[in-house]
Amino acid sequence: MGVNIAKVAKKAAHYPYVLMVMRHAKAEVMSSGGDRERELTEKGRKQAKKVAKGIIEMDLVPDAISCSGATRAQQTLERMLKQFGDKPKVNYRQSLYEGGIGALMDEITQTKSSDRILMIVGHEPTVSMACQWFASEESEPTKLDLLNLGLSTASVVIFGSETPFNRWTTHDGEVLAVINPKDFD
Repeated sequence: MGVNIAKVAKKAAHYPYVLMVMRHAKAEVMSSGGDRERELTEKGRKQAKKVAKGIIEMDLVPDAISCSGATRAQQTLERMLKQFGDKPKVNYRQSLYEGGIGALMDEITQTKSSDRILMIVGHEPTVSMACQWFASEESEPTKLDLLNLGLSTASVVIFGSETPFNRWTTHDGEVLAVINPKDFD
């Protein structure tokens, strides 16, 4: 059961604000520098590039991106930025590695009102739990069930909302899709 990328893009285009929450791409299991220093595997580098190309195809290149300070998240974003070009404003935040759901909410509510498409790159289990908080009652139950399972590496949750990011509280975004890299094939 794949995701129809064209339908997601069409639906997202109807919203003035689109949030994408992504789990970093596939990383090595261990690192001598500890968890924060784990690097992407070759598979992870390919996943990041594939997801970036899919986001471009959906015409959802972010205006702003907030990324965890962990190596694997930064490497994920670096691969994606090679595809996105210079458009997104990027902020690296250590709080997205260690700050939990509150850090994700802070990133959203501190977004400039001129930013229509926001992306956050973070870690499990925080990203899937935060997405459950963000999901509105209008979200389809099957998509919410996917969030309960957690996000696989390089998966992206796309939300649409009428509410500017700096006014978001819980349940302000409709889950439009939960996409994994294979959905972009």
